[in-house]
Amino acid sequence: MSRITSSRALATLLAFTTLLLSGCGYNAIQGGDEGVKASWAEVVNQYKRRADLIPNLVKTVEGFAQQERDVLIQVTEARARVGSVQATPETLADPAAFDKFQAAQGELSGALSRLLVVVEKYPELKSDQNFRDLQAQLEGTENRIAVARNRFIEATREYNTLVRSFPNNLTAMVFGYKVKPTFTVENEAEISKPPEVNFGKQG
Repeated sequence: MSRITSSRALATLLAFTTLLLSGCGYNAIQGGDEGVKASWAEVVNQYKRRADLIPNLVKTVEGFAQQERDVLIQVTEARARVGSVQATPETLADPAAFDKFQAAQGELSGALSRLLVVVEKYPELKSDQNFRDLQAQLEGTENRIAVARNRFIEATREYNTLVRSFPNNLTAMVFGYKVKPTFTVENEAEISKPPEVNFGKQG
């Protein structure tokens, strides 16, 4: 076989392979996978923004409410646990790691809810400009988290549907693309559950 014939055969094979991969959803799976990773990165970014606000929030509240040490400690410890759970793109390939990350974030959400209940007992704290600024930033961050989570849920739903559908599921199996974990109803219920607060008698 001549070099020209060999080159044409190779080009034909590459063209056929490209057509085959396009037709079986390979490119769509690639796009979906990148979409999930991008939306996940934004979720992590917003959670990090929230964690970065917490030290200043705790310090501000602490100056007004020294006796509420337990609640402040809970927030600080919950933030530390969040920091100890590494969230990377690989987290999406490990349901156990994903659940651990989400559990840590849920615990921090609950601790922050309890802290804001404490604030209701201190009118002078609510009127402090530093606290009002921090609270506004925190509320904005919570809204951004909700938006980012919804986008991630939608991107994951589309991707999971793609890799489960025929003939894309065969391509996904060949190339090792698996269904990705996402936030569940249980996660949402735990995070949005009103905190139970019982501070007992004030000294």
